[in-house]
Amino acid sequence: MSESPARLADDDLTRTSDLIYRWTGMTFGETKRYYIERRIAERMKRTGRDTSRAYLAFAAADLGEREALINAFTINETYFYREEHQFAALARQILPALAAERRPGDRIRIWSMPCSTGEEAYSIAIWLLENWRLVDAYNIEIVGSDIDTHALAMAREGRYSARALARLPEPLIAGYFEPEHRQTRRIIADLRESVQFTVANLVDRATLVDQGLFDVILCRNLLIYFDDAARTLAADNLFERLNPGGYLALGHSESMARISDRFTTVRLDDAIVYRRA
Repeated sequence: MSESPARLADDDLTRTSDLIYRWTGMTFGETKRYYIERRIAERMKRTGRDTSRAYLAFAAADLGEREALINAFTINETYFYREEHQFAALARQILPALAAERRPGDRIRIWSMPCSTGEEAYSIAIWLLENWRLVDAYNIEIVGSDIDTHALAMAREGRYSARALARLPEPLIAGYFEPEHRQTRRIIADLRESVQFTVANLVDRATLVDQGLFDVILCRNLLIYFDDAARTLAADNLFERLNPGGYLALGHSESMARISDRFTTVRLDDAIVYRRA
């Protein structure tokens, strides 16, 4: 068994929580003490800092270590075809509605934020290829963004375990993934090249401007880690990243109606989504 991490002093625990909140919008406190202590202990060991206080001062001052600490705290629980009813809504109603107002060849932009290690962004691509007959008639641009740079590097590599692929039908695994060693499969090059991955922080407007505007945003299971103030800021930033008439999908336990009145709730056959009017 791995050795238990040293207990953080209460003020160091508070300092860590404050830094992570300021940088990411995610809230961690006493109930997550063990989670926090393990990650601080790992970063102390890797950077050669003897005390948590010395480490936190270093992390606050060094941009590279800030990135590493953020990466250590992000939660990357995902898999292919997660909450696939929203992909069904995308192909059956959302994209047809958007396409009806455009000409063949026009661009339609879809944003997976946060995208973690890429499963959701690639799932969108696969679902549309399999289920939307007009997918080739429009210029579909899929962008996956995340604050975790390590997760983004994994997304670009596109290598996945059997667990990540468990919900995919076998014909899709055979058609879109190349077998590698130890039951790992790599998504085919055409799909890797069709999805763009970028760094973005949903509570830092400066990192979002360069992403441009989107017609559809999937922001699923992130706002549950925010407090009310961070959710409101995130909602405003999501609103600003949507084109007028664009659609936003949240996780099954999240509701924009309880966060912001800037969106219109839209009840589709397969999912509830939110629209910038």
